[in-house]
Amino acid sequence: MESKRQQKMASLLQQELAQVLQRDLPHLFSGGLVPSISTVKVTPDLAVARVYLSLLIGNDAPERLAAIKEHTKEIRHALGKRIRNQARVVPELTFFHDDSAAYAAHMDQVLSKLDIPAAPPADSDDDSTTDVPRPRLFNPKNEE
Repeated sequence: MESKRQQKMASLLQQELAQVLQRDLPHLFSGGLVPSISTVKVTPDLAVARVYLSLLIGNDAPERLAAIKEHTKEIRHALGKRIRNQARVVPELTFFHDDSAAYAAHMDQVLSKLDIPAAPPADSDDDSTTDVPRPRLFNPKNEE
């Protein structure tokens, strides 16, 4: 479980990295879509941040992730300029592809293809459980 300090730092990094990628360094993506940051997880010592990027559009996610990893030093430098008054040390950044949205879409597709028969309607006047004796916790006949 993350501490409050880790959560605050992760939130700060997520917001500022989004600004860096969209405003400061859009030229890194050569006219392509700028990836969105889905999650940031920070180690307890705040030295390493794992950044999960959502690269939904296009099938070239590995190439786009590789391009981002090539420019990690430049991204970290731009991030350092933005958070220099809020953080003592700029954490090392490691980027990962977050495919949870694609996985959710795939699971939704699988579930929609399932053939689940409808449940039979329950009749209120036909009670088939009356044939089965139920255990009694309290027997009023033996009471004195």
